[in-house]
Amino acid sequence: MRRYLLSFVSLLILLIPVVAFVSYALLFSPKTPESPVQFEIQPGTGLNQVAASLQKTGVVRNALAVKLLARWKQQTGQIQAGHYVFKNPASAEKVLDRLVQGDVEKVSLTVPEGFTLKQVIARIAEKGFGQSERLQRLATDKGFIQSLGIEANSLEGYLFPETYLFAPGIDEKALLTMMVSQFFDHTGSKFKADIAKLGLSQHQWVTLASIIEKETGIVTEMPLISSVFHNRLRGNIPLQTDPTVIYGIDDFDGNITRKHLKTPTPYNTYTTKGLPPGPIANPGLSALDAAAHPAITQLLYFVARGDGSHQFSKTLKEHNAAVRKYQLRKRK
Repeated sequence: MRRYLLSFVSLLILLIPVVAFVSYALLFSPKTPESPVQFEIQPGTGLNQVAASLQKTGVVRNALAVKLLARWKQQTGQIQAGHYVFKNPASAEKVLDRLVQGDVEKVSLTVPEGFTLKQVIARIAEKGFGQSERLQRLATDKGFIQSLGIEANSLEGYLFPETYLFAPGIDEKALLTMMVSQFFDHTGSKFKADIAKLGLSQHQWVTLASIIEKETGIVTEMPLISSVFHNRLRGNIPLQTDPTVIYGIDDFDGNITRKHLKTPTPYNTYTTKGLPPGPIANPGLSALDAAAHPAITQLLYFVARGDGSHQFSKTLKEHNAAVRKYQLRKRK
C-alpha cells in the first residue's frame, strides 16, 4: 500500500511541471495571429460565445483558457461590446484585459475648420460612420438639436472642427452628440459674458464666427475682420460678405456674379441688413474667439490682396483705392 502511495505521489510530482507548462501555454503564452483579426462583439454576447469565437478566429489557443481566466478574475460579465483588431502576439490574459477595458479599434475623423454641415456629413459618411440621409435628418431634427442645448434649426456651426477617434459602428446620434459636446467643451462659459456685452445671443455669435472663418484663414486677421463686421452691425450697414451669399445659393458653381449679389435670399447680406439666420459653416476656436473679442477699430471695409491676406480701410474712398490696387489690377 505504501509503495502504491509513493508511486502516486511520484506521478503527481512529475505531472505538476507538465500541468504548469500547459496552463502557462494556454493562459499566458502569447498567440500570434496569422494576420490582423477583425473581431466584433455585439451587445449582449455571452462569455462562452466570445471565447469560442476568439479560438475560432485564431486570437487565442483555447476558449477554455479565456473562460477560466474570466471566472478566476471575476470578469465574466465585464466584457465590452465593440470592434476589436488583434495584430500582435497576445496571451489569453492580455486578450481578456483588452475586452474588459473596451480597448476597441478606433478610426480617425478630421473635420477641418470652415467645413459646412453638408461637407461634414459627407466626410462622416465617407469614413463609414453613418448614412448621409440619416445624418442630415438628425442634424436638422429640432427635438434632437434642442436636447443638445442649441436653439437653432440645424447643427450648422456646432460640429466642432477637430480630429476625432471613433469606434467603427458608432451610432450616428452618439457621433453628432460627441461633436457638439466638443463645441461646448472648448467654449464652455468663458465667452458668455463677452458676447452678452456685445449684444449677441449664442446663435448670433456662432453665426458671426462662421462668417469670419470663411472670410480668412489667417488667424491674426480674424479680430480685424470681426471688427469690420461689428462696426457695420452697430452702424446698421449691410455686412456685404460674399461667403453668406454663396451659402444661400443651392447650385453655386464656384463663380459669384452681380446677379447673385442682387438676388435676395435669407443669406444675402448685400440685400439684407444684419446677420443671416444662422451659421454658414463650422468655425474653429480662433474664429469664435475673434467674434467675441473684435479689435477696437473704426474699420468698415476690407478687400483681398490676392495672397490670402486683406487690406483694411476706414472710408469708402480708401476702400475703392484698395479695390483698384488689388482687384482691378489682378483682372488685367
